[in-house]
Amino acid sequence: MNLLDNSPLLIVESVTKRFPGVTALNNVCLSLAKGEVLALIGENGAGKSTLMKILAGVQMPDEGSIRVNGCPVRLDSVQTAQANGIALIHQELNLSGNLSIGDNIFLGREPLRSGLIDKKKIHIEAQSFLTLVGLDVSADVLVDSLSIGQQQLVEIARALSVDAKILIMDEPTSSLSQHETERLMEVVKDLRGRGVSVIYISHRLGEVQELADRVTVFRDGKNAGDLVRDEMNHDRMVQLMVGRDISQFYVRSPHDAGDVVLEVKDLQTAANPGCYLNFSVRTREIVGVAGLVGAGRTELFEVLFGVQPALSGRVMVDGREVSLRSPRDAIDAGIALVPEDRKQQGIILEMTVRMNIGLAGLRQHKKKAGFLNATQEADDTSAMIERLKIKTPDAGQVVQYLSGGNQQKVVLGKWLSIAPRILLLDEPTRGIDVGAKQEIYGLMDELAKKGVSILFVSSEMEEILGMSDRTLVMHEGQITGQLVRDELSEERVMQLATGNVAMGTH
Repeated sequence: MNLLDNSPLLIVESVTKRFPGVTALNNVCLSLAKGEVLALIGENGAGKSTLMKILAGVQMPDEGSIRVNGCPVRLDSVQTAQANGIALIHQELNLSGNLSIGDNIFLGREPLRSGLIDKKKIHIEAQSFLTLVGLDVSADVLVDSLSIGQQQLVEIARALSVDAKILIMDEPTSSLSQHETERLMEVVKDLRGRGVSVIYISHRLGEVQELADRVTVFRDGKNAGDLVRDEMNHDRMVQLMVGRDISQFYVRSPHDAGDVVLEVKDLQTAANPGCYLNFSVRTREIVGVAGLVGAGRTELFEVLFGVQPALSGRVMVDGREVSLRSPRDAIDAGIALVPEDRKQQGIILEMTVRMNIGLAGLRQHKKKAGFLNATQEADDTSAMIERLKIKTPDAGQVVQYLSGGNQQKVVLGKWLSIAPRILLLDEPTRGIDVGAKQEIYGLMDELAKKGVSILFVSSEMEEILGMSDRTLVMHEGQITGQLVRDELSEERVMQLATGNVAMGTH
């Protein structure tokens, strides 16, 4: 039963929030009814996550007011927000890896017995929340032993454990498999049926259409519009988000592939011993790598970039075998990697845009005495800010204050500043809004035209179909098939991704 009614459980009025050089929110308003799933959408930098942090007591607004159940509230801490029935599931994982699942769920709220932490009660109650989110593991397992998708489900279980009346989900499915995503959506529907109100932030508009009772759209830190259930469709949502029609979402032109640049022969990774990988990539070619979670795609990229050693096999660049014992070896061979987890592996959040973009070229551009070539770094940064349309007040802005899409552009700019010949992109548009996605697709097309060889991993089927000249499909560490452009279809990719080798061509 849907308990949605017209009673405003939460009202946000004229909230403004400023950071150094940036107005993240400008006089925004939002309302949430009891038992309602409200989708909040917008491009990266639109202000969605900032408002959610304000509601969760992580940050304070500079102006405006917030009412819960009709009463003005001052959400000056996470504890205050939780006392008002508000819980936030963060976009970035916020768990203690050296503690058990149960300890994480009840961290700071541990039940006591005779003055001591009641471990038995933690286990029993935590197990019930894990069951609710469909995570079939013991509450005593250490969080570090879980996959990223499983850790995300622990975050959700922790939020549910505080008996929240308003549950904020900030990109909750960004790291989940299709099965885990489907389970989460069932959880959301169940919560709505029990009268819990949910604010759901997602760039996956299909999820929004399936789950939301109403959509609120932010653009450039301001309200851009609202859509009720029968008004929600992909085109209208996109138009409100970006302020324009996107007539051609995937920016792709035919590529006349040239000579083989990268050739992999009998490559065996530590993650999948016994599986031998063979493929090649040509100049001016965009090759997609598809597969389900755990297929071995990221592990392949880590070997090609020298992060993990290969157990056996050969990697050839321009017909010459290269030894990839470290990322430095890969860079010297003309290979660059944009990793899946940009905040942990792609950028240094506490450093400026200029310092991040200059990282890849430190050795290449250093002066004779070994000092930093500040002039070259400044020139490269200016060129990348302009070329990639990075939205930043200046090159001295600290990267953590940029939106996710602009942080991803900084990662790309870091590598493009040293002109790699082979670009490895691992989930290049994960957590990126539709406008930034289109810009990255345009960049991929531009680079391919200029002779760069691109190998990219994506879990989004539309992205694989939209951008690939050719697609490698992996299943349990093996390449089960290769599909050229005119063979690509969702059905053929999924058949290969689930191990049906007969569907592939070689």
